[in-house]
Amino acid sequence: MIKKCLLTSKSFIFILIFSISSSCNGQKETKIFPEKTKVLANSISLSAKTLPEFKTDPHVKESQGNQISGVVRTIFQDKNNFFWFGTQNGLCRYNGEELIYFDIKNDLGKRIVVTVIIEDQLGNLWIGHDGGITQYDGTYFTNFTEKQGLISNNVRSMAIDTNGIIWIGTLQGVSRFDGEKFTPFYIPEAKPDNTRGVTSSKIVHSIMEDSKGQLWFGTNGGAYIYNGEKLTNISEKDGLCNNNVNSIIEDSNGNIWFATTHNGLCYFNGNSFINITEKGNITGKEIWNISEDKNKNIWFNVKGEGIYRYDGENFTHFHAEQGLSNNATFKILEDNQGRIWSVGFMGAYRYNGKSFINITRNGPWND
Repeated sequence: MIKKCLLTSKSFIFILIFSISSSCNGQKETKIFPEKTKVLANSISLSAKTLPEFKTDPHVKESQGNQISGVVRTIFQDKNNFFWFGTQNGLCRYNGEELIYFDIKNDLGKRIVVTVIIEDQLGNLWIGHDGGITQYDGTYFTNFTEKQGLISNNVRSMAIDTNGIIWIGTLQGVSRFDGEKFTPFYIPEAKPDNTRGVTSSKIVHSIMEDSKGQLWFGTNGGAYIYNGEKLTNISEKDGLCNNNVNSIIEDSNGNIWFATTHNGLCYFNGNSFINITEKGNITGKEIWNISEDKNKNIWFNVKGEGIYRYDGENFTHFHAEQGLSNNATFKILEDNQGRIWSVGFMGAYRYNGKSFINITRNGPWND
């Protein structure tokens, strides 16, 4: 049965304190005025040419090919066609001429690990990492953390809705940010998935807004849908292939796709769930990421098995023989030129129509 959680609100006025509370099993909103920490981008920018090689493990002595990073966790292309890479060594950008690293530090003075990058309607970038979230306005980096009201500094997912609200999925649940204040958003707890290196009962792996304006949250307790008024849960009881949902997308036909940890890839067509993993010769069931290209192909990765492309009928498998030196992929992206990128362990790779080529600090960027 699909579970629903109705949202209501109450207002309270206190002397010297103003807060707004809305309840859905304890949901609470508190107005907070963040003390912004701004850092001039140019003051922390470093050319790749001046930096040592970033490897999968700093103790490795041999060169690993001068990769962008030994572990690239996400990739994003902005409105200026600049490429941004979120890595275990922080944030870097290729602006069409050179690769620049930005030495962003967390509250403890340590280099951040970047997990997600998005862009708002004004062209500001929002970077999610293990030290909170950071806004880049083209000149300054501005950091926001638990001190400013973020529910957890360990950020796993982000999305911006049509109203410009930033939704942040973390290890400890969801926050909303309207540019002035952070608001906790209640998602029911689930059983932690102890097969994952990082897990909790409140972790939110994925956030996506669909074409109807509904928000979808991928958790260890299935998927949750928020239509602005109520929260609805979809789980294995409703036909979802697995409750441990890593990634959610909507395709060009309006189908909702789910990448899961323990039972492959499925989609919801509005009436029922279809598990495509059972239709083809797919090795492995742990899927981390999904992407649709302009030709309506679905691309997805399988832990330890590389990447698959699904054209609606047939599967094409890409692995070491097709140029992927490591089969552990975190993110798949189609860029503005229609090229497919894959990032993960051992750096970044781009599909040339036949195979994947390794994109290092030296490129090739334009082939």
